[in-house]
Amino acid sequence: MIHRLLVVEDNPLNCELLCDWLDTEGFAVDAASNLEEAFAANAKAKPHAILLDVQLGTEDGLTLASWIRNEPRYRSVPVIAVTAHAMLTDQHRVMQAGCNACVSKAIDFALLKDHLHSVLGDSVA
Repeated sequence: MIHRLLVVEDNPLNCELLCDWLDTEGFAVDAASNLEEAFAANAKAKPHAILLDVQLGTEDGLTLASWIRNEPRYRSVPVIAVTAHAMLTDQHRVMQAGCNACVSKAIDFALLKDHLHSVLGDSVA
């Protein structure tokens, strides 16, 4: 099974790096650079998981995580926060918003792969 992931990241270089790595790992990847694009992408095709930048320019990415947890159709979609905010209080806020995990930037791809395996199951390579 090929898992479809949505990457929500406003920095084009970070987005490209993350999408390229995910593609190499065998995932189908959609990308959004802001909340409006993220909501539209969710409506178009429900992802198996979302990788979410917490700070999207002036937008709070956790708005999307909170919305997902309150929408019955999306409630089960795992959300992994990808953030430059690595303080313990930031991670607590991420988890309170409904994220399943948090990965700090610069991204540790081995850790990210472990989180993806955890939320998507044994079918992740």
